[in-house]
Amino acid sequence: MSVPAEALDRVETAPATTGSTFFWPMLLLPPSQRGAMFAIYRFCREVDDIVDLPGDPDEKQARLAAWRDRLGALYLGMPPQGRVETGLQAAIRRYRLPRAELEAVVDGVAMDLSDMRAPPLDVFRTYCRRVAGAVGLLSIHVFDRADPDTEGFALALGEALQATNILRDLRDDAAIGRLYVPREYLLQADIPDTLPDAVLGHARFGTACERLAEHAEARYLEADDFLRHWPKRRLWSARAMMVLYRRLLDRMRARGWAETGRPTLLGKVERAAVTLRCLAGQPPGR
Repeated sequence: MSVPAEALDRVETAPATTGSTFFWPMLLLPPSQRGAMFAIYRFCREVDDIVDLPGDPDEKQARLAAWRDRLGALYLGMPPQGRVETGLQAAIRRYRLPRAELEAVVDGVAMDLSDMRAPPLDVFRTYCRRVAGAVGLLSIHVFDRADPDTEGFALALGEALQATNILRDLRDDAAIGRLYVPREYLLQADIPDTLPDAVLGHARFGTACERLAEHAEARYLEADDFLRHWPKRRLWSARAMMVLYRRLLDRMRARGWAETGRPTLLGKVERAAVTLRCLAGQPPGR
């Protein structure tokens, strides 16, 4: 079933995104694509808030199950309930978003209801695949096309972005009892503990952080290898995201890991400039 572009043109920009790195590369997309991306963003925020905000774990599981049911209903063409579902259904119809990837996002945030304290590396990568890789695969349906190379790029970039977010948000995650740094990296740094506060206060925690930063950089390089063979303006918004997050990672590594509580930010002018250069097919470099 087709959907008129106007249905997505009317999707409002989410106010919460205006100060984020995500916002600027999305802002200059054509209206229908921008509407679809903000619809995906709102869906992700909605299910993420279910597990992040205070509440009973069983109730949270029930709410996530309800979202899985609602996704099924949206794909069957049932009337949406509320603004988030309205925008998401319009994006699903116009860009043929794969249901499995939206369900993967729900499965990913559900992992946060388990013990996400220094997960094994394979669990960490599954988590990244679900909460970030799935978003990448949804995005390429909106931006471009979903062929094997484009999917490979989206998965590599998604994991790199998620690892960068984890390193940026170490203190915030610890405050709610989470620590996403893989257990293998802690053990390589001779840190046997998995309690977030104890790990963040450990003298060798920086070694584990650097190992995760190296993991992120390897995935950025993998994503960059795909881009080298494509026209400079292809997936320009994804390129802008990669440049901005890679700069963020570089600055955290240069700052060092002893000050994980001090935010590392990119200014509005820098974010806008990178976005405009990528739009013009002039990658700004790191």
